[in-house]
Amino acid sequence: MSSRIFSEIMNEPGAYLIVHEVTKALDEERKRRLKFYNDITEQEKIEFINGEIIVHSPVQKKHNQISLRLAHLLGIYVTKSRLGYLGMEKIMITLTRNDYEPDFCYFRNEKAANFSDNQTLFPAPDFVVEILSPSTEARDRGIKFKDYQTHGIEEYWIIDPELEILEQYHLIDNKYELVPSSDTGEVKSFAVEGFQIPIRAIFDDMENLKALQNL
Repeated sequence: MSSRIFSEIMNEPGAYLIVHEVTKALDEERKRRLKFYNDITEQEKIEFINGEIIVHSPVQKKHNQISLRLAHLLGIYVTKSRLGYLGMEKIMITLTRNDYEPDFCYFRNEKAANFSDNQTLFPAPDFVVEILSPSTEARDRGIKFKDYQTHGIEEYWIIDPELEILEQYHLIDNKYELVPSSDTGEVKSFAVEGFQIPIRAIFDDMENLKALQNL
C-alpha cells in the first residue's frame, strides 16, 4: 500500500505541497503525542491513534473472564518455559506513529532482556492478542491490524467473546494470513514456542482447568 500511495503522490504536480502539508500535520501530531506521554496515568486504559487520544470504557464480564483464562495459560507457560515477557492490558507499545495497550503482548527473550523494571513504553512485540468489544472491534480489525502487520508483529490473535471464536493471523511475506482452524480444535502459536491449547480453554472454565494441568 505504501508504494501505491508513494506513486500517487509522485504523479501529482503539487507533490511538494502535499509533502509539506503532511509534514506540518505530523509535526503537530508529534507535539500532541509528547503531551499524551506526559499526561497519561496508570489508572486509565488509553491509546494514541492517528493523532487522537482514545480512552477505553470498562470491559464486560465475559471479556474479563476470557482475559483471565488466557492469562493463566499464557502466563504459566511463558514463565515455566522461560521464554520471555508477557504483558497484559496496561503495557503500552509504541509504534512509529501510534501507541497501543493490547489485551496481551508477548516479547521473546531477545527483546525482553533489555527491559528495565521501571520501563513504561515498549517496542513492537512478537505476539499480540486483542479481545473484541463493541467499541473496539473496528480498530482491532482496522488500524491495529494494519499497524501490527506493518511493524512486523509475527502473530496476531483476535478473540470474539460473542461468537466464541479465535482468529489466528500469522505474518507471511509482510502480510497477515488467517490460519485455518485445526481439526483437533486446538491452536498452536507461531511466536510462543511450543504453546498449544484447546480453543475452548479460552471460553470455558473446566476446559481451562484441564489445559492448565496439561501445560
